[in-house]
Amino acid sequence: MNLNEWLREEARAYGVELDDRQLGQFSMYLDMLTETNKVMNLTAITEPREVYVKHFLDSLSPAKAVNFGEVGSLIDVGTGAGFPGIPLKIAFPSLKVVLLDSLNKRVGFLREVTEKLGLEGVECVHGRAEEAARNPAFRERFDVATARAVARMNVLTEYVLPFVRVNGTFCAMKGAEVQEEVREAKRAFSLLGKATVRVERLELPLSMGTRHLVVVRKNAPTPKAYPRKAGTPSRQPLV
Repeated sequence: MNLNEWLREEARAYGVELDDRQLGQFSMYLDMLTETNKVMNLTAITEPREVYVKHFLDSLSPAKAVNFGEVGSLIDVGTGAGFPGIPLKIAFPSLKVVLLDSLNKRVGFLREVTEKLGLEGVECVHGRAEEAARNPAFRERFDVATARAVARMNVLTEYVLPFVRVNGTFCAMKGAEVQEEVREAKRAFSLLGKATVRVERLELPLSMGTRHLVVVRKNAPTPKAYPRKAGTPSRQPLV
């Protein structure tokens, strides 16, 4: 299987067209991820085919729910090794992207990746979401925010929704089971932005699993009291 040609074909299902240069960037990303993972714990998924399905293609799935052709700015909260922020930046080069992570070593890796791949308009930021969301440079500044497998929805919404401008979108990338999380987050959706929510289900190719996109549209500003200080959202979730 030619993984790049496979990715080009599968991405079309999400409305994403990838040219040869973009596919080359994915190849370089795989190489850097594999090499750096030998000395730094970035991912448990290292087999190339799995990386292409569970990291690269999965990271493009928000394009199924969000028209990134009309999006100017994106923040990826708790980005880890750069998912989904870097694949989305590769696919949509005009995006202004902030990659936020709490581990400085990972942020260093992200800076190396963006430089080697020639990705412009990317800011790699070291910090906790609860603190960064109180920074006027980031608060309610983004058209779209993403987060993948970071926390349960009621906690995650408090971390992420403060970054999103009114009428913007928070796209949470979740696994097979999500309905209970969405139910328990109803108060958080309402309190933090009078948000409306829809859930989209998708199946990864090659029988590699079910995923859900929780698409949260923010309809009002987040009250100044939120997010609460670091650690509080996870210890005392909004219910």
